[in-house]
Amino acid sequence: MTINSYLTQLANEAILKDSEKLSIERSLIAIQTRLSTYFSGDIKKQFVFGSYSRGTILPRVMDILSDVDYMIVFSDTQYQPQTYLNKLRSFAEYHYSRSEITQSNPTMVLTMNHIRFELVPAIESYLGGLQIPGKVNNYQNWMQTDPTGFNQVLSSTNQSNQSLIKPLIRLVKYWNARNNYPFESFDLEQRIVQHKFSLIGLFGNPQLKNYFFSFMEGLEVCYLAPQWKQDTLNKAKKIIKEAKELDRDGYPATAEETIAQFLPRISGYTS
Repeated sequence: MTINSYLTQLANEAILKDSEKLSIERSLIAIQTRLSTYFSGDIKKQFVFGSYSRGTILPRVMDILSDVDYMIVFSDTQYQPQTYLNKLRSFAEYHYSRSEITQSNPTMVLTMNHIRFELVPAIESYLGGLQIPGKVNNYQNWMQTDPTGFNQVLSSTNQSNQSLIKPLIRLVKYWNARNNYPFESFDLEQRIVQHKFSLIGLFGNPQLKNYFFSFMEGLEVCYLAPQWKQDTLNKAKKIIKEAKELDRDGYPATAEETIAQFLPRISGYTS
């Protein structure tokens, strides 16, 4: 097996199983119905957004923090964010008393056996669009947001890159999860979309391995980031360099083994 075939197989395995999707969809239907009943006419609309809606969510076996983002737009706009978070906590405690319920600004997190749901309160702004709790002033004020705007950007970028961007995202997010999350998940997705892959494929067929190597080699942490994050990234780059040299020198099996140790498959899990 080559590096490219291994990474392609791993990226394909980093997709939710049909049984996992079914379980999530059933939970989403229940959440939607219960929210509508619990809040009666106080909810204007509710919908899924984030990595689940984009098809870049990882199975929980590959990312313990994997979650489904769910936005609840309230009709009444007169309160500050914490009021709506308290409302969502009351809802969760009423309907999901056996589940773990925590506040993780700006969301209320509902942890079930199969997945985490992040319930995000929102209101419509006077100027149009949606607002969610903002980081300024410890989430006590509102900030403008476009929860689904990135979806189209990602879809377009994926199409123009031979549908290799979403598999790449899954690989990089898996590396991130295995290494104690040196980067925020959404930040990685944005960086991948913004990365310049234009030279890949000019001298041959584009391959997932080249996309993975190109992005990881160009990835940087903020200069103010803790040292462990820099060390983690440097280690990844060193391993990638070693694998590329082995592959170039005519040792494809050893190169693939190096990458397989770096990003191992999950035993017994196939999508």
